[in-house]
Amino acid sequence: METLHLYDFLPSGNGYKIRLLLTQLGIPFERVEVNITKGETQSPEFLSKNPNGKIPVLEIEPGKYLAESNAIMVYLSEGTEFLPYDRVSRAQVLQWLFFEQSSHEPFIATSRYWISVLGKAEEYKDVLQEKHKGGYAALSLMEEHLKSHTFFVAERYTIADISLFAYTHVAHEGGFDLSRFPHIKAWIERVKAESRYISITQEL
Repeated sequence: METLHLYDFLPSGNGYKIRLLLTQLGIPFERVEVNITKGETQSPEFLSKNPNGKIPVLEIEPGKYLAESNAIMVYLSEGTEFLPYDRVSRAQVLQWLFFEQSSHEPFIATSRYWISVLGKAEEYKDVLQEKHKGGYAALSLMEEHLKSHTFFVAERYTIADISLFAYTHVAHEGGFDLSRFPHIKAWIERVKAESRYISITQEL
């Protein structure tokens, strides 16, 4: 089997999803750092791998690349315990993946990027208020779901949890107060207790 190459930016939650899943699956890979703050995803070399100019990108065999973090996770988790086999549970996993990209990531991840990665909280102060409104709406929905569920789908740890965990557990770095969400905080600890867990900043 060819060694997988992950084109990644270490602070990225989207990249972290793939690092965490690969590690928990026990799949070896080589990580290639691509610094998005220096415009490295816009280089001709990188754009030849992903014309959309975003990380993560996974090279699954020489010259064949997959982009979009949640799509990569679906590919990697096929036939594993991380992606349910039955149609309803599988669709529910996809439902949460779509929710993460449409109603969660644009608010929580963007706020964290502006505040903690770029260090421009003051510059983005006004627009951050709207981002926080959307982020808290997503967190409130998650909190309500977790009141009666251990994990997000079928009471088992799946890629739906990995997807939502990536930016939720560092939401405080984007100015979100997680103390308001006790069920989310308990779920975060359950995810961290899963085997082969790695932190978002852990060098591999």
